[in-house]
Amino acid sequence: MPAPSVAVIAFDGISPFHLSVPSLVLGPENPPGEAEPWPIEICAERPGPLRTSAGYEIVVPRGLDATETADIVIVPWWSDPATPAPAPVLSAIRAAHLRGATIVGLCLGVFPVADAGVLDGRGATTHWKWIETFRRRFPEVRLDPAALYVDAGAVLTGAGASAGIDTCLHLLASRIGQSAANRVARRIVASPHRRGGQAQFIEQPAVSESDDPVGRACEWALAHLDGPLPIDELAARAHLSRSTFTRAFRRRTGSTVARWVTQQRVSRARELLERTDLAVEAIADACGFSGAAILREHFRTELGTTPASYREAFRAGALI
Repeated sequence: MPAPSVAVIAFDGISPFHLSVPSLVLGPENPPGEAEPWPIEICAERPGPLRTSAGYEIVVPRGLDATETADIVIVPWWSDPATPAPAPVLSAIRAAHLRGATIVGLCLGVFPVADAGVLDGRGATTHWKWIETFRRRFPEVRLDPAALYVDAGAVLTGAGASAGIDTCLHLLASRIGQSAANRVARRIVASPHRRGGQAQFIEQPAVSESDDPVGRACEWALAHLDGPLPIDELAARAHLSRSTFTRAFRRRTGSTVARWVTQQRVSRARELLERTDLAVEAIADACGFSGAAILREHFRTELGTTPASYREAFRAGALI
């Protein structure tokens, strides 16, 4: 099945970082064997040169007609949360949504998505600094002010700058599988899976680094997911007391140790379901679950499906 096409809507004064995130995770920077690049087109209300917030110009080759055929339309940024985006942009978002395209709003780009009306009655998130403005302007949207990202099916929203990476990695995993998303995450040195409900307010979200005690303990845990991972063992690996380690872990990851370990076990199970023919019982054992029933329970809690259904959907290409 061909890779989905993506249209990214740019505006005058856009942040280059925000604009780059979809291409970084989904697009042509993916090397062979990592994940098939998704065709991405940058578009704007009027094609041509656009100023960036960094002080230089970029040239946008396409107008909003790029949104008319794209499978996914991403709005990565917006300049003024108190002011609606131009009417042609809102019309393009609504039209894409009505014909079945997936709409993605990142950071303040969630505001134009909400202005288009496609978030009414749905869950969403945005940058914590603009939560009250969002609530005031869009009372019909079910806002989760703490979430990194919210997947509402046809519409995804992400909070803040780096949360845009998490949102795009989640989108990639939901379309072509967790193992592909993990390969991309390793290349860009990002955490391979941060659950959307994880808090925005964390000191350092990535946990795969080895330059700090918590990072070293997490690296060890990821290499030993097939066995028990009690907090005392992880604290010892970090050379910290249990209480100091648990406090540092929450500051570092925004999660409890037990919750993080469960999420990593489920993530590993997803990879094995995608890449192997192992029985569910064998996968449960390889991922440190005490049985297939426990794996199924956590899989349903985390992903809303069963391991067997996930494997069937992945093999049939239904994740695309």
